[in-house]
Formats: sequence, structure tokens, C-alpha cells
Amino acid sequence: MRKNIFFLCLICFLFSCQNNETKLTGSNTPVSAYFNYGDTGVQSAGVRFINIKTPAGNFKVWTKRFGNNPHIKILLLHGGPAMTHEYMECFESFFPKEGFEFYEYDQLGSYYSDQPKDSSLWTIPRFVEEVEQVRQAIHADTSNFYVLGNSWGGILAMEYTLKYQSNMKALIVANMVASCPEYGKYADEVLAKQMDPKVLQEIKSLEAKKDFKDPRYMELLLPNYYQQHICRLKEWPDGVNRAFKHANEEIYTLMQGPSEFGIAGRLANWDIRDRLKEIKIPTLMIGAKFDTMDPQAMEAQSKMVQHGKYLYCPNGSHLSMWDDQQVFMNGVISFINEVDQGKF
Repeated sequence: MRKNIFFLCLICFLFSCQNNETKLTGSNTPVSAYFNYGDTGVQSAGVRFINIKTPAGNFKVWTKRFGNNPHIKILLLHGGPAMTHEYMECFESFFPKEGFEFYEYDQLGSYYSDQPKDSSLWTIPRFVEEVEQVRQAIHADTSNFYVLGNSWGGILAMEYTLKYQSNMKALIVANMVASCPEYGKYADEVLAKQMDPKVLQEIKSLEAKKDFKDPRYMELLLPNYYQQHICRLKEWPDGVNRAFKHANEEIYTLMQGPSEFGIAGRLANWDIRDRLKEIKIPTLMIGAKFDTMDPQAMEAQSKMVQHGKYLYCPNGSHLSMWDDQQVFMNGVISFINEVDQGKF
């Protein structure tokens, strides 16, 4: 009798283990299959350098794959320009549990990818073609390709969608308005007025002299602007710190300007608000209360696209995937699942 009970318990235990392994990811894919990338030879934890062709020559960009899901492939586009994937590592704590296949990616010029010096490379159209080449390399298509861009990555995501939405399943724009002039106006007319007037005066004085390398410039901006509107966590996460440490300042300054306090580079006049109506695929726009981008503008954008949805992060800033993490991640995951299940 005891022997029969023992074997019965053993069978139940083994069945439970098998069942748990199947349910470790939201897609009901066994872990052994989820992390099986078909590698041969030396395995590299999903890291792969993808060859990119440009008018200035051929280069390599760094990518890292997580998971195996033919129905959902998400490409993460970091901000900057020329920051790194590192501040987007927080997605590793959420997407695998859902069974999503996703890719961290350093755009050309960023720390882990090639960093050519030809300034003609740093244009929106050239970056768009780079993303398309990455899409082809990861074998994503209209049945499974989701693009999630934050900040500059949001600009790139919207521009990519306008040209290549026939290759996409859905678009997610996190914390980026569709008009850089409006971004600059919001910084000047709303956020700047929330600063201590004496601090603002000193910042403006340094900017007027173009003395951006003066250590005092960032000493003023970090506590009075970055910690209020970029990331509001008291202690910045390691990934965020590494991304700032590894930023390519040359490309960043050329395209964005000297800091996040407004816009002054090649992107200064970028504005596609009148083209958002051309976006047909499901689109999620994410805004946050303390963001450098006007959250009301983000909500308006969700109504300008043909099939849009708005996610508001009441405690978030520009990196709301960190400082309003549960709201941000739950909203993004819900959107992706709705699209995947045909419920959007």
C-alpha cells in the first residue's frame, strides 16, 4: 500500500514538474524551447552582430536576442541618439515571463556597435534603413514584428513605421512627441518655469555662451531637470547609469543638442504630426506626468493614428519604464497580448 502511494506521489510530482516547465512562459512554451535559438558551435547567450550596409560602407550593429516566439518578435529602439540598449535592460524582468521574443539593440554609432566617424550617417532616413536591415536579419514580418521605441527611439520607430508598416504587426511609442519644435516649446514654456529662477538663469547664461563643457552646466541640470523629468528614482538603476556613461556625445550633440533640456541639433525642426494619420497598424502611445514630453500631446497622438491607444503613467517621467514601472510594463504587455490575440 505504501509503495503504491509512493509511486502515485512520484507520478504526480513528475507531471507537476513537466506542467510547470511548460507554463514558465506566458506562451506555454517550454523553457528548453524558449531559449533554443538553433545555435551551432559556440553559443553566445543570444548576442549577434548584424551586418549593415550604408552609403558610407558596411558596418556591424550589436543585438541580443531573448526567447523564441514566432508570433511575437519585439525590437527595442533606445534613445539618444547614440545612447545604448543598457537602460532598456529592465524589459528582461518582464517580457520572458510573457513568452515574448525580444531584441536589445545598439544602433550604429552606439557603444556596443561600430562607431564610424562619417557625419553623413547620422540622419533619420539612414537610421530607418538600418532598422529595416535588422528586421530582415531577425526574420520578423507583418505577422509578428513589434517595434518599441523610447525617446529618440520613438522618432525612429514612427519614421520606420511610415515607410515600412507593411512589415509590422504593431507600434509602441514611449515618451516621444511627433514634433521636436513642440518638445522644445514644452521645455521652455512649461518645464523651465518649474525650476528655481536663479538656477534657470545660470543655465541659460551658460547656454548663451555655449559653454556646455563647463562642469557647472550638468551640475545644474542633473538635480533640477534630469532627476525631475528624465528618471525620478532616488538612485538611478545601473543600466541607466551605464547608458549615460557609454553615450556617444559626438553623435548625440550633432542630432539632439548639448542636453535633454530642449532640442538644438539636426532634429530641431523634425515634425510629422500631419503624417500620423497614415499609420494604420495598432499603435500604443505612452505619456507620463513628469516627462520631458507633454503627456497631453502623447494622448492626442494616440487619436491621430488610425488605430491608437494611450497609456498614461501618473508617476513616470521620460524613463517611465523605470520610475512608473508596473503601470508601464503592464500596459505594454496588455497591448501586445491584445494585438496578438486579435482583440485590439
